[in-house]
Amino acid sequence: MSEVDFEEERRLFIPNLLSLEECKELEFIHKCSSTVGYRPNVFSTTLSHLIATNSSHFIFPFIPIRERLKDRLEDFFNCQFQLFIEFTGLISWSRGASIGWHSDDNRPYLKQRHFSVVCYLNTYGKDFNGGLFHFKDGEPATIMPAVGDVVMYTADNRNIHSVDEITDGERLTLALWFSRDGSHDEDTKLVSLLSQHLLHNNMAGSCLPLPASSNMYWFSQDQASNDQFGFNICWARLHVLGYNIYISQESSGDSDVSELMVKPVQLVRGSELLDLEFVNILHALQVVQFYSWKGSALQTNMSSNIDSKVVKLLGAQREKISALNSVLLNDVEFASRVFCERSSNLEENGSIYFNWTGMVAAIAAWEDYVLKLNKQIHLQFPHWKMHKSLYNVQLSEQYP
Repeated sequence: MSEVDFEEERRLFIPNLLSLEECKELEFIHKCSSTVGYRPNVFSTTLSHLIATNSSHFIFPFIPIRERLKDRLEDFFNCQFQLFIEFTGLISWSRGASIGWHSDDNRPYLKQRHFSVVCYLNTYGKDFNGGLFHFKDGEPATIMPAVGDVVMYTADNRNIHSVDEITDGERLTLALWFSRDGSHDEDTKLVSLLSQHLLHNNMAGSCLPLPASSNMYWFSQDQASNDQFGFNICWARLHVLGYNIYISQESSGDSDVSELMVKPVQLVRGSELLDLEFVNILHALQVVQFYSWKGSALQTNMSSNIDSKVVKLLGAQREKISALNSVLLNDVEFASRVFCERSSNLEENGSIYFNWTGMVAAIAAWEDYVLKLNKQIHLQFPHWKMHKSLYNVQLSEQYP
């Protein structure tokens, strides 16, 4: 479908507005940072959550995308310099998620939302099934999500819409809402949070993530139980990619999920353990998802002896891993259904792409990546603080 504006300037469809690489980067951020979402079988990553978990550097890839979307939206609806971004978030829908007919301002506490933007980060039929987007009237009547496509529309009852139930895979979007009311400007709140965060973490190299409250990562079928018949989504995302986690430290109580979330961990695959320690489960998950994103490109010029870092699991270690899984992944079949891997991460034979050489390379490459983003945050933050807005600052060559 080509770029089209529809009926009385109610909505605009733009194919391929986001590049594949931009979509893949946002997918990486979401799959290593997301928490349980606002609806059953939905997961979300907000910018405020990234700041709270010491991953504020992940905000930087959003900034040029937000600017581009805001410019296109203001041009189409002829409201230049009138809009504020009210919310930015990565939202994924897994099997069973759906939503019926509604407008995006259909609650009293949502009336400040005047425009909606949905960016599709993966593709219907390839990465997920179900999840078609329907408008109740007008054209296009149905949008079949494809990576990079964007739909913009007014958030009022002129654009009543629904999303079909996801039947397989995970449907991933970048969602933004815009308001004419400056009191709902998301950037003002984010700059305040960043100011507090950077004040307490003023070392540019402090890029190790810190998990949020453990209940934010616990997912169950009815989302009512905090400790039964479900799974920790960090553990589950590792599991579907073929990994287990080993914790060598003794715990005061292995059922204390909050304690387990912040303990140092090691990666396990099959009968092998990588003899390198990650600071916590989020650190391991970020590296694994980075490896899934970058893949074979990481396996060049590895000079270290990888074999010396990989050891065989002992029986006692297997028992401990099994005990951990019984606490944090106590419904393995359910986790596999929710986070089943489709085309990404899979080789032609259907197995998940992996080797230890690439994984060890990913550890160093991940560190370079987050340090680079963190440097950009520190360089640009004084400008953001001055203007109370997150934007792409064109720094002169005098900046290092």
